[in-house]
Amino acid sequence: MNTVDALRNLGGSPANFLDTGGKATSDTVSQAFRTILTDSRVNIIFVNIFGGLTLGDMIAKGVIKAYKEVGIQVPVVVRLRGTNEKEGQKLIAESGLPIEAFDDFGEAATRAIDLGNRAKGHGMPRP
Repeated sequence: MNTVDALRNLGGSPANFLDTGGKATSDTVSQAFRTILTDSRVNIIFVNIFGGLTLGDMIAKGVIKAYKEVGIQVPVVVRLRGTNEKEGQKLIAESGLPIEAFDDFGEAATRAIDLGNRAKGHGMPRP
């Protein structure tokens, strides 16, 4: 919940929160995207990973998988720090998908809030 509090402190208004847990796999991340996107208030997805148990490359694979399988039509901002973060950043960069990846929380959160504010009221299509 620290992510929600931090986003609010920066002027954001998170619609939802989902914790994939410390042993996330690419499948659980993809399923998390499906779950989050059932909420019509969601106009951006912000993924904040900071830890040791959760592998950055596994999260990146899950985000990429979700894009391919779920048909995501909202912006996605990913912040990866911790185990295998460089590998995860590389996977996202080389995916060719419109996923914005950061290693700094402040930069990622600011970008997510900006994209979310732009999307409000613009009738962005839902998957």
